[in-house]
Amino acid sequence: MKIDIICVGKVKEAFYRDAAAEYIKRLGRYAAVSVLEVADEPTPERASDAEEAAIRQREGERILKKISAGARVIALAIDGRGYSSEGFSAHINELALSGCSHIQFIIGGSLGLSPEVLSAADEKISFSAMTFPHQLMRVILLEQIYRAFRIIKGEPYHK
Repeated sequence: MKIDIICVGKVKEAFYRDAAAEYIKRLGRYAAVSVLEVADEPTPERASDAEEAAIRQREGERILKKISAGARVIALAIDGRGYSSEGFSAHINELALSGCSHIQFIIGGSLGLSPEVLSAADEKISFSAMTFPHQLMRVILLEQIYRAFRIIKGEPYHK
């Protein structure tokens, strides 16, 4: 299976980069995982609603260019469907069994995803009703994908 994580911005903190790299390495025995970064937009300190919408729009245009035809596109959004780790694992397994060989997860920037990106997604999932920094969310997503494959393969994992 091929898995892309399309995300806004670069990870600046070394500890996030190291954690993401570790999970990508671990995932190598289960899937081909790539991180596709798009440039983030600078956000003024007190941006108006219109300025924030314009920023999401510009970041969204960059994200949409990374979406591959035929891929299952899953946007991370607070209002998406929530899963337990076992449920997420079962969902990934169901996608694979139904012939899906390419999944693209999308993580928005600090202001979230544009309506156009959310519309282009096949589904939305949520990891929590809480908001996480998008750099940390990349690590959380990679860890949960890794955990999902461990569950699918019947290998031990921490509960």
